Amino acid sequence: MKLATLNEGRDGRLVVVSRDLSRRADASSAAPTLQAALDEWERRAPLLRSLSDRLESGALKGEPFDPERCAAPLPRAYQWADGSAYVNHVELVRKARKAEMPESFWTDPLMYQGGSDGFLGPRQPIPLADEAWGCDMEGEVVVVTRDVPLGATREQALGAIVLVGLVNDVSLRNLIPGELAKGFGFFQSKPASAFSPVFVTPDELGTAWRDGKLHRRLEVFLDGQPFGRADAGVDMTFDFGTLIAHAARTRSLCAGTLIGSGTVSNRGPDGGPGTTVAEGGAGYSCIAELRTVETLRSGAPKTPFLKRGNRVRIEMRDEAGSIFGAIDQVVGD
Repeated sequence: MKLATLNEGRDGRLVVVSRDLSRRADASSAAPTLQAALDEWERRAPLLRSLSDRLESGALKGEPFDPERCAAPLPRAYQWADGSAYVNHVELVRKARKAEMPESFWTDPLMYQGGSDGFLGPRQPIPLADEAWGCDMEGEVVVVTRDVPLGATREQALGAIVLVGLVNDVSLRNLIPGELAKGFGFFQSKPASAFSPVFVTPDELGTAWRDGKLHRRLEVFLDGQPFGRADAGVDMTFDFGTLIAHAARTRSLCAGTLIGSGTVSNRGPDGGPGTTVAEGGAGYSCIAELRTVETLRSGAPKTPFLKRGNRVRIEMRDEAGSIFGAIDQVVGD
């Protein structure tokens, strides 16, 4: 089952979407919004699945699906927590800041609590008031949970995942060091994130969804050129069950909680930093990682951060085509 939210009103209007992303059907008879569906998932999910099956079979004609009309599937959420499951990425970015990485980072997940009062739709521009802030994209996988009890085990956490999607977790890199130096975490350096047009139930992913990981390549393009194609199931130190259990260690998580994977990142075949797509490698899901590799190679970064007018596209495909639709954003005001 694939779900999207049309940009109609503050919390949008929920629709079911065909597997090939060509058609959609109004879901208000089952749930007016995605949050309403998540609040009563046991009761509403079968109603949504019935609509989805009818749309897929042709019994329900539906209308053309246009990602341009989409808000984020959850236009606002009660909880958005982003992990950093790809420790290779953490290690590289910290090297760029000349910061030591504690050994505990390999055993205890990093996580920050982001702003969730308003997300960007998949086609909305990335606002940028000052290019000196060092705007960067971060291609990630995200999951949505139903209620998760305090102290949930990894297995309980995995069972609470009801939807999977993609996120562009925008970062303002040049603001990060100053904020972290205060010892109180991110705030100004983490503006609104953007999400894929549709979120899907894990069963739609087939065998690619296993062990709490999504084993597909995350395609990242910058101004139409391939930038990254890292496999989201490779080099993921902490699976989603571990990340959710980490978040629920001291608090319960309410239905509609979003948990991000952190920037998808693959090591090179020799275990060291990966190489660019042009060099035959998996490339990168953010500019900061490439800049770090450039610094390690030549002593200084060469690739600039995002400027107004740059275009970022983040997508994941299977044999049938796009799974979640594309996040396709231009940097602008």
